[in-house]
Amino acid sequence: MSGNLASILTDSAAAFGDRLAIKLDDVEFNYALLDQAAARVAAMLKAKGLKPGDRVGIMLPNVPYFPVAYYGVLRAGGVVVPMNVLLKAREVGFYLKDPEAKIVFAWHDFLDAAQTGAEEAGAEVIDVKPGEIEPLIFEHEPDFDVAEVADDDTAVILYTSGTTGQPKGAELTHANLKRNAEEAASLFDLRETAVVLGALPLFHSFGQTCGMNATISRGGCLSLIPRFDPAKALEIIARDKVQVFEGVPTMYGAMLHLPDREQYDTSSLELCASGGAALPVELLKGFDEAFGCKVLEGYGLSETSPVASFNHPDKERKPGSIGTPINGVEMKVVDEDGNEVPVGDVGEIVIKGHNVMKGYWKRPDATEEVMRGGWFHSGDMAKMDEDGYFFIVDRKKDMIIRGGYNVYPREIEEVLYEHPAVREAAVVAVPHDDLGEEVGAAVVLKDGESVSAEDLQAYVKENVAAYKYPRAIWFVDELPKGPTGKILKREIEVPAKADQA
Repeated sequence: MSGNLASILTDSAAAFGDRLAIKLDDVEFNYALLDQAAARVAAMLKAKGLKPGDRVGIMLPNVPYFPVAYYGVLRAGGVVVPMNVLLKAREVGFYLKDPEAKIVFAWHDFLDAAQTGAEEAGAEVIDVKPGEIEPLIFEHEPDFDVAEVADDDTAVILYTSGTTGQPKGAELTHANLKRNAEEAASLFDLRETAVVLGALPLFHSFGQTCGMNATISRGGCLSLIPRFDPAKALEIIARDKVQVFEGVPTMYGAMLHLPDREQYDTSSLELCASGGAALPVELLKGFDEAFGCKVLEGYGLSETSPVASFNHPDKERKPGSIGTPINGVEMKVVDEDGNEVPVGDVGEIVIKGHNVMKGYWKRPDATEEVMRGGWFHSGDMAKMDEDGYFFIVDRKKDMIIRGGYNVYPREIEEVLYEHPAVREAAVVAVPHDDLGEEVGAAVVLKDGESVSAEDLQAYVKENVAAYKYPRAIWFVDELPKGPTGKILKREIEVPAKADQA
C-alpha cells in the first residue's frame, strides 16, 4: 500500500468503482470516474513540467473539481496549497509566492483576482470553468501511477489565518493527513455506505480531512454544498439520506433557528461533529433535542491535521468539553514554564503525536517557537477534569485582562447564549483608561425577540463574578464570520460609546 495520500482514492476506486464518491445536486462522480479524472489531471500537470515536490494552488469552492485537482496533484507527486476562493489579488499573490507555487487551479468566478495574484507570483493559472475545463483534461490519457513518497514528505501546505502578521504555511505530511483521515473515519464510524454532508469548505483542514479524505478513505459518498445555507443543508440531508453532518457552531445555530426546519426529514442523521470553535452548551442541547441526533464536539488546528481530541461515540459525552485525545495523540495543560498544571487549573494545551505538522514552511523561527520541548503549543487555554476530558476556556490572545484579573470570553458567552432572546454573542476587550481593558459584548438577537442592554447585563451579572460581566453591550444584525462560519472577533467593531462604558 502506497504512503501517498492519493492512495486513499486509488484503493477505494479499486474496491468500490461503481459506488458514488462525490455528488453536487445532479452532478455525480463514482469512484472509477473520480480516479480516472484525477489520473488525467496528474498527466496534465506532468506535461506542464510539474516535478515531485512542486507546489500547486487550488482555489476552488466545494465542487467536484476540487477532489479531482487535489488527488491529481498528489498522485503526480506535487504539494497542494488549498486557498480560499474569496482571496483578493494581493492575498493570492502571497499564497502563491510564499510557497513558490508553479500552477494554480482557479474557479472561473474569481479569475480576475487569481490571474492578478498569479502574475505577481509567476504562476500559471488553470481556469476551471464547467464545460471548458473538461476538454483540457481529456486531452491527456490517464496516468494511473501514484508517485512514491516518504511518510514525512509534505502533501499539503495549509496557511493559518494569520491573526498576527502574515499567514504561516503549516506543512502537513502524507503520514499526518492519511492517519488523521483514518482516525476521523473510525471516530465517526464511516462505512462504504456512509453519506456525509460536505458543507465545510474543502480548502479548510476540517472539511478536507474529516469530510473529504475520511469519506473517500472508506468508500463513502460526500454530498457537497458550494456555499452553506441552512435550508439547502436540510434539503440535502432529507434528499440524500445523509447520516453524518460535520459543521462549525454557526452552522448548527443557523439550522436550529431556521423557522420551518420541522418540514425537513432529517431522520437519517446518525452523528453530528462540531469543531472549528467552541460550541455553546445551550446550542448543543437545543440541536440534540430538535434533531434527535447526538452532536460530538472535538478540537484541532491546521497544525494538527486537524483532529487532536474528540468526544468519542462509545464513551461518555460531556457537553462543553472537547473530549479526550484521539488514538496516538497526547495532550496536556501547561503553565508559562511548560510545567503540567493540576487538574482543574487553567493552562495552555500542548500536543504531541502523529498529527503534528512537520513545521511552518520556511519559518524555522516560528516552528521553534511553537514546538518548544517537543510539544506543539496551541495558544489555546483549557483545563482538564479528573476523567481526562479537556475544556477549552479561550484562545490565549482573546483573554481579557481587566484591572489585573483574567476574564475568559468563552465563559461569558456561554451565559449570554443561555438567555432566551440571544442568538449569537461574542465577548471582546474594550480599551479602558484605568483598567487597561474592559469586558464588552456584541450580541445578535433571535428574530422577533427584544431585550435591553441593561437587562442582559443584569442577567450575566447574576451568573458570574462582579469583575467579569460586560460593562458594554451593543446589538448587531450579524457578527463577522470567516470562510468556515467561525466568528472573527478581530473584525468586530466596538462602537465609540462602548469605549466610555
